[in-house]
Amino acid sequence: MDLTGIFVTIAIAFLITVLLSPIFIPLLRRLKFGQSIREEGPKSHMVKTGTPTMGGVMIVLGIVITSIIMVYKVLGNHVGYEFWLLIFVLLGYGVLGFLDDFIKVAMKRNLGLTSKQKMLGQIVIALIFFFILKGQGFSTDIQIPGTDIQWDFGWFYAIFIIIILVGASNAVNLTDGLDGLLAGTAAIAFGAYAILTLIIGGFTEVSIFSLAVVGALLGFLVFNAHPAKVFMGDTGSLALGGAIGAIAILTKTEILLVIIGGIFVLETLSVIIQVISFKTTGKRVFKMSPLHHHYELLGWSEWRVVTTFWLVGLVFAVLGVYIEVGLN
Repeated sequence: MDLTGIFVTIAIAFLITVLLSPIFIPLLRRLKFGQSIREEGPKSHMVKTGTPTMGGVMIVLGIVITSIIMVYKVLGNHVGYEFWLLIFVLLGYGVLGFLDDFIKVAMKRNLGLTSKQKMLGQIVIALIFFFILKGQGFSTDIQIPGTDIQWDFGWFYAIFIIIILVGASNAVNLTDGLDGLLAGTAAIAFGAYAILTLIIGGFTEVSIFSLAVVGALLGFLVFNAHPAKVFMGDTGSLALGGAIGAIAILTKTEILLVIIGGIFVLETLSVIIQVISFKTTGKRVFKMSPLHHHYELLGWSEWRVVTTFWLVGLVFAVLGVYIEVGLN
């Protein structure tokens, strides 16, 4: 394991993101690309109205630039298709999120893309991802974490990939609701995948990409921690969700993603439970969903909610790494 390479990859992504911020944040402010806060959300969030959004552009640029530099430095001309698939998914979902954000802030349509438009875009990207994998002879087996049990999904693997990529991108998107919440929890989850891939395969395209994401998110966190000076918007959250789903697929840890990304799963489940409960009984299980808003309305400070979720996310990440590495 090349510790110097690990540090350099994180550092480059961190510096690129930090150095881009004095350019992007004032630009977003001049363009009046400010966040619109939902009226049904916590009233304490109204002070965030107008905070520049679409900062995910900085994250994506930091990841792409760093990954390309380090992958070619380490692997030379032996870069595999997996790397370009990761870049494709990151940029594909990032562009989808950018369009959503742009419609919200430029066209003043608070909901952005319609749910059907967003879902169609996510599915198309997932299908392209699958057919490229299929063309490369990628295994359609699914493995139970910590065991030797495998199942061959055959063509159903296409549907499985759609579920993973669409589900992950939406789950990560739901988590982006408080200052620093997603940047921190995502950095932890991608850090877990960086550790896994480094232990199993060494300094590969996937481990380099994962480390670049960690560095970019830490750089973004400098400006996104409470009180946030910029939000990543759907540009960042959809891109990150798609990317972590793609990593899980490429590393054959699809099911393990449920554990490593446990925070994202809990946030999604809270929304599902809330909707089902309200539609069937007329009662709400949580004061508000996603889950982080529930704790806010219980009286927790925003910073307390965020740091608690970071800690829980770290526990999930450590558990995921242990299951994959410690039990095998």
